[in-house]
Amino acid sequence: MKDIVFIEGLKAQAVIGVYDWEKQIKQELVFDLEMEHDNRLPAATDDLSKTLDYEAISNFILAFCDERQFELIETLAEHLVGDLIGQFTLNAVTLTLRKPGAVAAAQAVGVKIHRKSVSTI
Repeated sequence: MKDIVFIEGLKAQAVIGVYDWEKQIKQELVFDLEMEHDNRLPAATDDLSKTLDYEAISNFILAFCDERQFELIETLAEHLVGDLIGQFTLNAVTLTLRKPGAVAAAQAVGVKIHRKSVSTI
């Protein structure tokens, strides 16, 4: 059984980019996450401490973007997913990361990655 807890459209500001002017400003990034988590125990107990706290995860992502700087969204995505798996004991995460406005003719560009915890490989 694979249950998914998700966060869609989380907007964060980050210093991201390879050009000098991009390193001087914050740009909007949009995150969609799907996190594998067995929801049977929290459903049976109605206990918040047994589930994934999506507010805590959202706040973690916002702080991560605020405190760190990357040139590539690929690098940001890889580091973020690794930290999320470790911090929140996730079995697996699928992250879609969009950078709106990076290409004028496109609504957004970005990456989508899926990573599993080392203990679930």
